Amino acid sequence: MEKTPLIEKARTAAAVALEGLTRHDGTPFIGHPDAVARIVADEIGLPEECIAAVYLHEASRMTGLEVSEKEWGAPIRTLVEGLGHISTIKPKDTRLEAENYKKLIIQYAADPRVVVLKLADRLEVMRSLKIFPKTSREGKILETLMLYIPLAHQLGLYNMKREMEDIYLKYAEPEQYRIITNKLKAGEKDREKLMAEFIEPLKVKLSQAGIAYKLKIRTKAAYSIWQKMQKQKVPFEGVYDVFAIRFIIDCDGDDHKLEKDLCWQVYSFVTEEYEADTKRLRDWVTNPKPNGYESLHITVKNRDGAYVEVQIRTRRMDDMAENGFASHWAYKGIRREESMAAWLGSVRYALEHPDEHTEDLPEPPSKEIFVFTPTGELRILAAGSTVLDFAFGIHTNIGARCVGARVNGKAVPIKEKLCTGDVVEILTAKNQHPAPDWLNWVVTSKARAKVKQALAAQEQTRAVDGKELLERRLKNWKLELPDAMLTEFRTKLGYTSLTAFYAAIGEGTVDVNAVKDYILGEADRHAQSVEAAEAVQASAKAARHYESKDDILVLNAKNVKGIDYKMARCCNPVFGDDVFGFVTREAGIKIHRISCPNAARLLELYPYRIQKVRWADSPSSGSFQVTLKIVADQESAVLNRIMEVIGQFKASIRSFSVQENHRGGTQEISVKLSVPSNLELDKVLSQLRAAKGIIKVSRL
Repeated sequence: MEKTPLIEKARTAAAVALEGLTRHDGTPFIGHPDAVARIVADEIGLPEECIAAVYLHEASRMTGLEVSEKEWGAPIRTLVEGLGHISTIKPKDTRLEAENYKKLIIQYAADPRVVVLKLADRLEVMRSLKIFPKTSREGKILETLMLYIPLAHQLGLYNMKREMEDIYLKYAEPEQYRIITNKLKAGEKDREKLMAEFIEPLKVKLSQAGIAYKLKIRTKAAYSIWQKMQKQKVPFEGVYDVFAIRFIIDCDGDDHKLEKDLCWQVYSFVTEEYEADTKRLRDWVTNPKPNGYESLHITVKNRDGAYVEVQIRTRRMDDMAENGFASHWAYKGIRREESMAAWLGSVRYALEHPDEHTEDLPEPPSKEIFVFTPTGELRILAAGSTVLDFAFGIHTNIGARCVGARVNGKAVPIKEKLCTGDVVEILTAKNQHPAPDWLNWVVTSKARAKVKQALAAQEQTRAVDGKELLERRLKNWKLELPDAMLTEFRTKLGYTSLTAFYAAIGEGTVDVNAVKDYILGEADRHAQSVEAAEAVQASAKAARHYESKDDILVLNAKNVKGIDYKMARCCNPVFGDDVFGFVTREAGIKIHRISCPNAARLLELYPYRIQKVRWADSPSSGSFQVTLKIVADQESAVLNRIMEVIGQFKASIRSFSVQENHRGGTQEISVKLSVPSNLELDKVLSQLRAAKGIIKVSRL
């Protein structure tokens, strides 16, 4: 490690701050940052500010040394702050929440290199694991397995990952570790001999074919071998890919077809020379993995019966496999979010291109925040969540009674927004209840649903009180409030439901005396309507021989000034139908068929507004609109028959629509007609019902 002035300055500051502090084995504590700094510089290759940050972080964490931006610069201060945040993470159970804690580590890293520095720190801890007490050692190896090994894999730091895995196995499964490492060591010379014999005939064939290539040879890590033994339930000898050969073919340009052809040509050379296990063929050249991984994998058996895994790929494919965002992801079973994968991929790119500027590296994913309970339990919430969201996330009753919180020891209101790393203690009160404003202060779906549920329950309680109050007052006033009048009154006030209306009375928003005033006002209007109706009836008697040129004669209405009539759109009466009149407040008299869907309600609720009417002896002119609904078989000839029937009578089509019911095998036809009278309409209906293919005809 080259000791630049910046590194020397940082180490001196750390040495002074850490003087007198020792590790578990009694050695000076400064030895830990020295070892981490060497990993960062020599094994990873990060720049001097990262090495300086390692020293300053340990001094800040252990002694509270202040690392000011003015003295050390913004990048170093950011790195030290990120490492400090991560060092405060104390997972309660990494088995259950490993993914969440990995996200938290990344969330703390404002500078992506913070994660890499933390991995270097953890590698040094694993290398020095023997100096820690047994209880501390067990916690560290579990954290390493669940958190730091997957992160190292995601960053592409494979050597670091492999070493941490083997150290984990050494302490977690010492007997298995000894068996595997001893067998690997015992078979080393045999593998070298096997390799030499295996490669020789292939070298000749590849050379004769003019294929340029590079050969990589690897022995599987002890931890990976142990994992396969556990998963496949086989002994060491049953793991086929302990020993692997990788052919990397030179192929200039970007001709993917040529690449595939070359891979398959090398494959043919290998399988011609050695017996292949076709069941273990993995063709990710023709069909690449979803993460873009391309390679041919085959397991072959040599003449001595030893199994060897062979991987065949081009240089481009190898670069993608080694440098892509998701190298070996599906193969290794590592899960990750797309945003996190892109960010971690950018870290790897920065490590491999140290001369390029890294100011444009994306920020870590920020759709979530990570906060803690006072007992250290990790809770994940949506970004922007407040104290209320956190309270409802713990328990509905705690959320409903929340009056505030202590965040990092400081009292804050319920609408205070939380940040990653906050320690939140909820404050409650027995008389606290959710309020409508709370919906403006929550962002999580759970909290919003619980607040709405609580508000609805409160409204229901107030509605019961309001209804009881209104019924008691109506009894005292000796007044009645029919359902129709109640509906009109609450609609007038803007309440869409009875519950909301009764709740408004219960809480005093609507004065119960306003209901009384409305009932009395309606009684006055009713009396005026009765007087008007009586005047109309008296007028009708004087006009018993009156004959109108219009198509309708409204008895006791024609000679009353200012009263007019209209055909009701809900039933569209036709000359000759049995009809009655309904006196409206603003639109004069509406003429309804006696079979109108609204007739029963009008006759029952408003008998004082009903007006007897009759048609003139004969229509003088004009026509009437009527709509027919026809259900028929699904055949085109039916439509022609309908047209023919209508054309036989004094009826004309105004509109025509067809809707097919494929499941029922029928079609529903809507026809709007113009007819002079119900007599002509009856003729049309009679002929349509008798027509072939027509199932049902009804008048709307």
